[in-house]
Amino acid sequence: MPDSISSKTLKSTLSIIMGGGRGTRLFPLTHRRSKPAVPLAGKYRLVDIPISNCINSGLRQVYVLTQFNTESLHRHIGDTYKFDPFSRDFVQILAAQQTPGHDEWYQGTADAVRQNISYFLERPHQYFLILSGDQLYRMDYREMIKQHIENGADITIATTPVERESARSFGIMHTDDDRRITHFSEKPGSNDELLDTLKMPKALLEKSGMDAESERFQASMGIYLFNRAALEKCLDNEFKDFGGDIIPESIKTQKVFSFVFKDYWEDIGTIRSFFEANLGLTSVVPSFNFFDNKNPIYSRARFLPASKINNAVIEEALVSDGCIISNAVIRRSIIGLRSIIETGCEITESVIMGSDSYEKVTVNSDGTTSTTPLMIGHNTKIHRAIVDKNARIGNHVVIDPKGRKDMDLAPHCYIRDGIAIIPKSADIPDGTVI
Repeated sequence: MPDSISSKTLKSTLSIIMGGGRGTRLFPLTHRRSKPAVPLAGKYRLVDIPISNCINSGLRQVYVLTQFNTESLHRHIGDTYKFDPFSRDFVQILAAQQTPGHDEWYQGTADAVRQNISYFLERPHQYFLILSGDQLYRMDYREMIKQHIENGADITIATTPVERESARSFGIMHTDDDRRITHFSEKPGSNDELLDTLKMPKALLEKSGMDAESERFQASMGIYLFNRAALEKCLDNEFKDFGGDIIPESIKTQKVFSFVFKDYWEDIGTIRSFFEANLGLTSVVPSFNFFDNKNPIYSRARFLPASKINNAVIEEALVSDGCIISNAVIRRSIIGLRSIIETGCEITESVIMGSDSYEKVTVNSDGTTSTTPLMIGHNTKIHRAIVDKNARIGNHVVIDPKGRKDMDLAPHCYIRDGIAIIPKSADIPDGTVI
């Protein structure tokens, strides 16, 4: 534990996780679920990342604010995060609701917190940590709290150093040598003159352990730490969002500091970022490590059997629990829970999310089945695809989006950024070529 962070301070810190909006850029993965409920790395959900970071940081009082497509997320949180009933620890859902003072759904991140502020202030919390529910990273929040207290900050914003090209599409903070934020620019774009004024100071680069001569910019991670009084003051208005509204205004009147986070961080906001983040986990030495004894990522305990591999070729892949893989070739892919992959299949650079249950297949007298089984059938080839949960993929199917532009081939398939997405519970008949 970082020096000077007492258990009293941790108990007086409330974590608030934003449950995500409509998630249109992740469609069709968000057609039936919210962004934080999207499966990750074969056996997790995106929301497991911030909740696990909180637990590993000693922050065990957590609210999750939800609104769109909430059933899957609510079920996962309810089945997963259960603390000792004799403690005051909790992971609790606050769903959007109509009240005497509010009859609208959340209009943005700040509005979501504002609509629930009465619940947050019921207990004597002094610090409020606001987190996104759809990012992949591992952070010890105690380090951020420690710096916040040492700086006497009203608000601290977690930032990640990025290069110029990446900075064009982020909210960029400019600070003085002591990390105090003096200016904020939302997505500078092609304005190089503006970017020149937003570079990290050399002194701060050195303090952060980076090359003082390098060019870096502090991009907002959408992680905010507020003092109690600062949160109340910042929400005493009708601003809708933290990033676009609250933060730029608060810099003018309050002490706002940057906490520089230098490890791996990925915002899972698009199909491409989701796909690349998952495939990155299959590398021999991945950028994000799930194999960490001290800071594990928690998820639902399913009590599944070990996966059974029958004479398959598997290279750089993650294979989850309860799978049966027979005489298949799998390269640089994620194989999700309860996946059944039949003889002759070739799966490359793909994310197979698996199934929620096993299914007994009834074979007719002529050797056929009445419906497409809940599996990936014989001699099927899948390349650069995301196959959502409970998909039925027949025999001799070919899925390869190479050379295709974005298109909707509903209900069987969607193509985004050169990636084929097979929707949840889709049924792909034998011999289909996509």
